[in-house]
Amino acid sequence: MALTITEYNGILLVEGTINTTTVKNLKSHCETLLRTCGEATIDIQQITYIDVNGLLALRELYEYAKQTHTAFFIVGDGCKEIYDEFRLAA
Repeated sequence: MALTITEYNGILLVEGTINTTTVKNLKSHCETLLRTCGEATIDIQQITYIDVNGLLALRELYEYAKQTHTAFFIVGDGCKEIYDEFRLAA
């Protein structure tokens, strides 16, 4: 399944899979929001699968936000692997 990204009130609603094929698009959207708005929020409620490249990209976005003093949030209760990755790295 492809990745669909829709913006609603500054929140990126992400649906589908985050993998090697789709990760560049997600990073581009998030980095643009971080640069222009100073924050980015991703709703992962509808993520059905994420591979290691997707997890690495989210980690890179998190690190980028820390370095640039911008806010980066992940919300929603989809895709447990994302929360596991950030909890284990903390």
